Amino acid sequence: MERPGKEPRAAFSAQVEGRVQGVAFRYSCCAEACRLGLSGWVRNTPAGGVEVWAEGSREKLESFLAWLHRGPPGARVDRVKSEGAAALGVYRDFSII
Repeated sequence: MERPGKEPRAAFSAQVEGRVQGVAFRYSCCAEACRLGLSGWVRNTPAGGVEVWAEGSREKLESFLAWLHRGPPGARVDRVKSEGAAALGVYRDFSII
């Protein structure tokens, strides 16, 4: 049960496609997630994209998802596929894996 006054945690997984490898996307993604106080991870995929798992408040997740659609300078985001999920609660911070 969530404590009164504390927003419940949610999560999403996302696959980001475009020019997202070799442009510091993972590092910028991690910095943005940390700035928002999210937990989870980001990693490159063999197909040339980036995969993300993020947990936190719905409001912060929405902001982060909007950032994923833009990416950092130098990146070109062509497509973001995301799916909401229940937070696992096993990640203490956000990391690059």
